Amino acid sequence: MYREYPILEYSDEAEGLLEPSRLIKRKDIPEFAVACFFQDVIAKLVAEHRAEEVARMQSEIGINPVYKLEWNGKALTVFHPGVGAPLAAAFLDEVIALGCTKFVACGGCGVLDSALVLGHIIVPDAAVRDEGTSYHYLPPAREVAASQEDVQKVKAVLDRHGIRYTVGKTWTTDAIYRETSGKVAMRRGEGCLTVEMEAAAFFAVAQFRNVQMAQLLYGGDDLGGEAWDGRDWTRQTSVREKLFWLAAEACLDL
Repeated sequence: MYREYPILEYSDEAEGLLEPSRLIKRKDIPEFAVACFFQDVIAKLVAEHRAEEVARMQSEIGINPVYKLEWNGKALTVFHPGVGAPLAAAFLDEVIALGCTKFVACGGCGVLDSALVLGHIIVPDAAVRDEGTSYHYLPPAREVAASQEDVQKVKAVLDRHGIRYTVGKTWTTDAIYRETSGKVAMRRGEGCLTVEMEAAAFFAVAQFRNVQMAQLLYGGDDLGGEAWDGRDWTRQTSVREKLFWLAAEACLDL
């Protein structure tokens, strides 16, 4: 396994020493799960939609509850995946161990093309693996693809509601403060529309664990111009709520 660069030292051993399925007790929870990056939306689900805590994950950040939501006569698991590929992959792995097998993540992203307006929905169909986590779940490669079958199901939901969206490649990075103009130009040149911190890890974990996984993003801050433009993207409450309910509907269709 030894390589010049440790990140390339992929191990094909099926189990790790800290295997989630041995550490976490399986629970009777819905197999359909939305990984929601919006803590404000989750708080509203608890306050107004009676989302019920059914499990807990934990890190040094603190407790991260897992909720069960009854919606339109169906049951859905909801959890916050944390921020950044390492934590998001670990939480995803733990929720898989709890018993979930069908996932849709909903979150925001930076856009590399200023024509993607604030709030525009993007469905990633592949991710450039410019993070570290995915290399521990899949052999080294430049990109990881999303399940095209799951992408099609997400698209079907958006089409059903007459919502405009774009399907394309995203750039997953570990370092938000090293998104330089040169890197942005390089990623745009290879077809990336957006930048975020988790998609490549999500797709890699899903492939490794043989579960279904798709993602919905909304266009947030803009990296496509000469200077960064935050566009007040974290305050788009209505966009975030709408994206969650679309993710919930898509998840139940997987």
